Amino acid sequence: MNYEWDTVTGEILSKRPADVEIALGKEHPGVEDFMALVSPAAAAYIEPMAQLSRKYTQERFGKTVSMYIPMYITNSCTNSCVYCGFNRHNLIERVVLTPEQIEDECKAIRRLGPFENLLLVTGENPAVAGVDYLEKALQVCRPYFNNLTMEVMPLASEDYARLAKSGLNGVVCFQETYNRLNYKTYHPAGMKSKFEWRVNGFDRMGQAGLHKIGLGVLIGLEDWRTDITMMAMHLQYLRKRYWRTRYSVNFPRMRPAEGHFQPNVTMSDRELAQAIFAFRIFDHDVDISVSTREAPDFRDHIATLGATSLSAGSKTDPGGYYTYPKSLEQFAVSDERTPNEVADAIRKSGYEAVWKDWDKIFD
Repeated sequence: MNYEWDTVTGEILSKRPADVEIALGKEHPGVEDFMALVSPAAAAYIEPMAQLSRKYTQERFGKTVSMYIPMYITNSCTNSCVYCGFNRHNLIERVVLTPEQIEDECKAIRRLGPFENLLLVTGENPAVAGVDYLEKALQVCRPYFNNLTMEVMPLASEDYARLAKSGLNGVVCFQETYNRLNYKTYHPAGMKSKFEWRVNGFDRMGQAGLHKIGLGVLIGLEDWRTDITMMAMHLQYLRKRYWRTRYSVNFPRMRPAEGHFQPNVTMSDRELAQAIFAFRIFDHDVDISVSTREAPDFRDHIATLGATSLSAGSKTDPGGYYTYPKSLEQFAVSDERTPNEVADAIRKSGYEAVWKDWDKIFD
């Protein structure tokens, strides 16, 4: 199959209702079927897609939703991503939390709810927040949480392996967009400008034997149908090569941020639901995460139809839970409910909010 951007876009747009019906009739659709499910032709099939997505999700995950919370530990960054509040040219106060401050954040999060799944998030500045810093952060957080994931700059395979020994269970990395031609437009400087280094980082995660790998694209940069199709292809490749690893996918819609970048592409709630249903039908085992970028009503409904992980109580600024509660956020949060309020909504829908799904003893 040709993975060129324009070719994939053309194939998606060429799909017809008959292709969608064929895809819905397969227990394990392929990439061509995925293209049909995200195509404009599938818009009329949202209801059967939703029901099939719910069926596969309940068969694999039961009626459960995993809860997690992010902790931003630094907004220091050498990149110039045009859409990001942490862009190095933005005149904001840069924060690198100390180990003591990280521990204070851990304690504050524990008071918010019984979280065991923590996502550590950083900007990309290896000079002040490199592997030594990340390793120390993991060591500080480990006594407080059973499952530690990082959304961090791409690293060498040996660095991922080193961090795994300090308690790292998984890594989330946003490719942002798979459009190689336009990638540099959004990432003009810094290590993130290197498309190949970033996209090949997932192989390095797999080589390091990480328990879980998270892929993501940012909706708002390029055509969403093509971007998530390319991500589906990438996921399929990684599953075949690193079959012991678990996988998650993320495709958040762009929210307002410092710098006032306006999205090039908009995605409606219905289209986001279509994307989630397509991924669930394509891959029954993948964890689908929906963050607090999305509105409460959408998150409550999608948690019963295909999503399997929700964040709650999120602060998208370093030290936002205790140390610097009023500093600049990376992006605006839409769902501002407390973790207990989110969990209550999940229970009211007949599902169980799962706070712990991993134990340190498994490492």
